[in-house]
Amino acid sequence: MSAGIPKAAAECAFPNGGAVSLESVPALPLSALTAAATEARDRQKGLIALLPLVEGAASRLLLLLSDPSNGHLSASSFRLEGAKEWPSITPFWSAAHLFEREIFERTGWKPIGHPWLKAVRRHRELEADGDAPAHPFLRAEGEGVHEVAVGPIHAGIIEPGHFRLQCFGEEVLHLEIQLGYQHRAAEHLLETGTPARRLAVAESIAGDSAVGHVLAYCTALEGLAGTKVPLRAQAIRGVALELERIANHVGDLGALCNDVGFLPGAAYFGRMRGNFLNLLLEISGSRFGRSLIVPGGVRFDIPPDLQARLLGTLDRDEPQLEDMAKLVFSTPSVLSRFEGTGTIKSAAAVEFGFVGPTARACGVPRDVRSDHPSGVFQFSHIPVAVAEGGDVMARATVRWLEVLRSLRFVREQLESLPAGALRREPGAPRRSALTVALVEGWRGAIAHVVITDEQGAVARHKVIDPSFHNWFAVTLAVRRAQVSDFPLCNKSFNLSYAGHDL
Repeated sequence: MSAGIPKAAAECAFPNGGAVSLESVPALPLSALTAAATEARDRQKGLIALLPLVEGAASRLLLLLSDPSNGHLSASSFRLEGAKEWPSITPFWSAAHLFEREIFERTGWKPIGHPWLKAVRRHRELEADGDAPAHPFLRAEGEGVHEVAVGPIHAGIIEPGHFRLQCFGEEVLHLEIQLGYQHRAAEHLLETGTPARRLAVAESIAGDSAVGHVLAYCTALEGLAGTKVPLRAQAIRGVALELERIANHVGDLGALCNDVGFLPGAAYFGRMRGNFLNLLLEISGSRFGRSLIVPGGVRFDIPPDLQARLLGTLDRDEPQLEDMAKLVFSTPSVLSRFEGTGTIKSAAAVEFGFVGPTARACGVPRDVRSDHPSGVFQFSHIPVAVAEGGDVMARATVRWLEVLRSLRFVREQLESLPAGALRREPGAPRRSALTVALVEGWRGAIAHVVITDEQGAVARHKVIDPSFHNWFAVTLAVRRAQVSDFPLCNKSFNLSYAGHDL
């Protein structure tokens, strides 16, 4: 930290899902920001968020970090005096690049020295009253260089996103990704809606991560209210979260098989994905786990007869999954396309702050369930699945290992569900407080940051989907690859457009 600022006064530490008063968050001089960011980078802390914080006439930058070495989260802030600008930290800590661009886009506050302040989500040229020029894209020029544009309208039934590939022959020199085509004002609705509507919005931030996002949302509210969730509810939440992980990982393995033309794997894994979604349907009434998790606990129980049916399905499906995985990972035509394709180095994963399977496939063991456990994961540990190659094969391997370990976790929880209540009614939230809730969704760390005002009402609700951290990984993966590898590389991450756009 800056000279003369003792470490104890430079940050406010708290556990995942805990709440602290805004007064306890140090307000440091802006000159301390560079040193704080450098220290966080050097200690390989996770950048949860960099946010603008406005309190009356005062303006601050709020820096939220995670430290896997001690399990703590931390908050510090830096005062902006006069002109709303600060020395950009992106040139030496690349993980901050999107956060600084987002602040500039949202508030006009400017990070001086940022390498490229392109809009993150807004398309001013498409807005009703907009006459701004279209987004500037980076261009490679020279003999034999050409562009390949994909989207935002795609042939499949998928979300909109634009991919601009600069190519030399069949070799990709650079990929630029432009998102922001589907704004739903999710954060605004989380700040202004009724409690019932907020819950529905949280489940809809990224439709295939409904359980992960609503769990983070409820954990944040429970932290502000000091609510202790009953053990049985914690276990059921964990089962739902891991079933969501299993279903999506199995589906992605099938999609990867489809992209390399291995149709037995595509068909079989695709069918098995439906089986695990149906387990969520039996628990909650929704194949995506909606309506299950509520502030203070869960709506629905897993009684003994349902418990037996769920375990029976696992007993039937797990051996079949293992048989298909053995076939997929031993088929030469699959391996020849997976191995060495879309490689990302471990140093790049650390530098850009990638999370979830994207990071773990590069040998970076980041996992909220292990680093910052909350809920049932405080009592039941799932080993972190790591691979070293950083390629499509490594990302597929991490998915498969996580399927196996999540299956084991779900079985253990179902066989020993604790007795007790399903829900404890939350109290009133703390006033002028801050909380951060992290959940390891199937794509990686989901963060919900909630700040309350002097009356205890939500003043700011910031959502960070893991895709926000990871989209640049797709760009790195396709550099020097063949154009024909782009669909396979993209699917090996399977990131969320909606989770990014909000």
